Amino acid sequence: MAHYLTVGKVALLVFVAFFLGSVPFGLLFARLFGKQDPREVGSGNVGATNVARAAGKLAGALTLVLDTAKGYLPVILAWGWLKSPDYVALVGLFAILGHCYSPFLGFKGGKGVATGLGVYLALSPLAVLIAAVVFGLIIWRFRYVSLASLSAAWAMVPLIYLVQKSPLLTLFTAIIALLVTWRHRANIQRLLRGEEPRFF
Repeated sequence: MAHYLTVGKVALLVFVAFFLGSVPFGLLFARLFGKQDPREVGSGNVGATNVARAAGKLAGALTLVLDTAKGYLPVILAWGWLKSPDYVALVGLFAILGHCYSPFLGFKGGKGVATGLGVYLALSPLAVLIAAVVFGLIIWRFRYVSLASLSAAWAMVPLIYLVQKSPLLTLFTAIIALLVTWRHRANIQRLLRGEEPRFF
């Protein structure tokens, strides 16, 4: 009986995480500010960086905060309800999948970075702090948000292993890093061609 209850809780939390993750806050804020659709500007992404280009810094900042919250809230809820880092990581993965493949946007969406940040702020704040240093150094040196995001995503894989000592959580982190890389494939092509716009 306890097993079925756990499966039910996991299924419910996965659904909630995917639904919450799929809410396109970037598009909503761009419309609220009466600005251009971010899907028609720059990279066409609905994440914070492109929303800042399309609708201004305030809209971009609000998008960053709420896209991060989309990952943080379901994971915190899962921690309190499931008490298992493995199940919690699964919930976090579905929050990121919802953000990347939102049914509200025809199963398109963002690149998973801000929502992933929220997931790992709940799972391992220390690892996030170190990865944030990596992100900051790449931004300072190269001024490419995409390159900094990819670097931080992959830095999280060994960091999670070292900090959390969980092989399964490390595997989930590697899957998320692969997903983030896949979502950045157009940015990677532009980086290789020297055509990626710098943030500043």
